[in-house]
Amino acid sequence: MPYIVDFKNVSTTGLESSPVAEALAGLRANEARYYKNKYDHDFTVTPAEDDPETLQFITNILSTERNLVIASKPLEVSSFEVDGLRMAYVFYESGLSINVMYSVEEGGKRAVGFKLSDGMEVPEELATSFKFARQKSKLAGTIRGSYFVIKGQY
Repeated sequence: MPYIVDFKNVSTTGLESSPVAEALAGLRANEARYYKNKYDHDFTVTPAEDDPETLQFITNILSTERNLVIASKPLEVSSFEVDGLRMAYVFYESGLSINVMYSVEEGGKRAVGFKLSDGMEVPEELATSFKFARQKSKLAGTIRGSYFVIKGQY
C-alpha cells in the first residue's frame, strides 16, 4: 500500500525491521522534504514486493553498470517523474538508500546515488569502489553519500 512520507512527523512505518530504522526514516523524510520544497511533489513509497518493476529497474542498472548486487533486503521503493527526470528509489533494511536519476531527454543527467543512514557501516559491496562524503541533516543526522554517472541506456 503506497505511503506518503511525512517529513514533519517522521515515522518508521515500513522500515521497522531495519537496525537503524530511526535514521533510515530520517533519511527518507529528508528526501521527502527535498522533493516537496523543490518540486511540490509528495514523496510516496511502496513496499518493495508490491513494485517489482521499480526494484528491477534499479538492480538492473547497478548490475549492468558496476556489477553490483546489494546484499541487504529491499524494504521500500519509490518511482516518479519531476521536471523531466525519472526518479527511482529503494530503501534497504541495512539503512542504505539508492536513487536513480534518469533524464527523460537524451543527453541529460543520469546517475545513481548512494546514501548511508547515520549509524550504519559502509556495505561491503560498496566499500572498495566508492568514497563517501558527509552531509549534515536535521532530519537524518549525518548522511554519507556517493554516486556514479550512468553510461548506458535504460
